[in-house]
Amino acid sequence: MRVTPVTPDVLVSEVLKLVDDRPGRVRVMLDGPSPTRPGDLAHRVAAELRSRGRAAVVVDTGDYLRPASVRLEYGREDPDEFLDGWLDAGGLRREVLDPAGPDGSGRVLPRLWDAATDRAFRDGYTHLPGDGVVLLHGTVLLGRGLPAELAVHLHMSAAALARRLPEDAQWTLPAHARYESERDPAGNADLLVLSDHPDRPAIQKG
Repeated sequence: MRVTPVTPDVLVSEVLKLVDDRPGRVRVMLDGPSPTRPGDLAHRVAAELRSRGRAAVVVDTGDYLRPASVRLEYGREDPDEFLDGWLDAGGLRREVLDPAGPDGSGRVLPRLWDAATDRAFRDGYTHLPGDGVVLLHGTVLLGRGLPAELAVHLHMSAAALARRLPEDAQWTLPAHARYESERDPAGNADLLVLSDHPDRPAIQKG
């Protein structure tokens, strides 16, 4: 294995290279526990794509959670449900990933469900052109069979994650441990980023 320390700017460039190598529409999944800040990476990549004249839509999996009546059926701090039952994977496929695919309509809904108010957003659809890019970011995202051209996994060791997760999210640690052992996010990623120190990432290859 070869580990190469990089700056956050270089990491953005590495993701852009992967996108540039793909023709047509590209669906990119940026996966990592919240302390690795996958959303920050998604927005930085999107901004650079737009500056080059390429349409980019950022989608947060936090806006595609199931309603509270389903998501919290077994309580607010059930790690197994956090891993297996919180994400509305069907909604993501229907409203984002399938229409953003090579043969899709390009009609993408950036946000579906507001978990804070437990009701649907009133957002309209966005049309993604033939060379547009969707950047889907979130946690415990890979290994679900969701269709995408590219996947980036921001890996944080168990010890670092335990240190960096806020106290009110410590209950998710068993879910993250299961995710690493059962879903193999590193093996499902096109780009593996070691993110124990998110401001000093490293790319692992080989």
